[in-house]
Amino acid sequence: MPALDLVTAELTLSGRITTASNATFLGSIGDVPVVYKPIAGESPLWDFPDGTLAHREVAAYLVSQVIGWDVVPHTWLRDGPLGEGMVQLWQEQEPAQSPVDLIAADHVPGTGWKYVLEGQDENGRMVALVHEDSPALRRMAVFDLVVNNADRKGNHILAMKDGHRHGVDHGLTFHSEHKLRTVLWGWLGEPLTAEELDGVDRVSEGLTSELGRNLADLLTAEEIASLASRCGRLRLTGRFPAPSGGMPAVPWPLF
Repeated sequence: MPALDLVTAELTLSGRITTASNATFLGSIGDVPVVYKPIAGESPLWDFPDGTLAHREVAAYLVSQVIGWDVVPHTWLRDGPLGEGMVQLWQEQEPAQSPVDLIAADHVPGTGWKYVLEGQDENGRMVALVHEDSPALRRMAVFDLVVNNADRKGNHILAMKDGHRHGVDHGLTFHSEHKLRTVLWGWLGEPLTAEELDGVDRVSEGLTSELGRNLADLLTAEEIASLASRCGRLRLTGRFPAPSGGMPAVPWPLF
């Protein structure tokens, strides 16, 4: 029996994710479950060019492959029932795991977790935003620095049963201006590990070869140059940076 071609085989839709800000559908290609985001269903944004979010999602996957940490599930462009769009392999989460959480401000764990910020909930109670202190989540935070992720919400982090963490929803990435908005600020100021720096170096080197050629079909030359500059700054400083600029440091909502 021939192997299933995920680009040309029929894509069948089974439902819509109504909480997404852009048109997002559940579907399947043969017996392979996928997420499908048609370009025609992208909502206009004031700070990102129209009709580019699907391309940015695919670009994020390509960088994820080169950086070597399997952050982004397999993602590609193809035609579908509502036209060309981004398709991504569906990931089944482990619901018992919460890599990012809001908890009572006076109950922040002492070990294994990183504190990000605190505020009041809708009932006036003080709560804290925390995330786990794990190598998998650190790597995702480094990946977000590289791709300039403007929308790393808590529910954009998928907890796998084996402890791996996938990141999804990367339409707001690769802007040429600083746009980093993330819930993963817990390592602020800490030095990057040798493994993390090696990943950054792989991206830098890839931009002069196959990765750079592939990204040229998805991003502008200015955006690719900014990606190279971010990698260079990370290598030079060797640390998780602090928030900067006039934009909020975290996305809203947080989840």
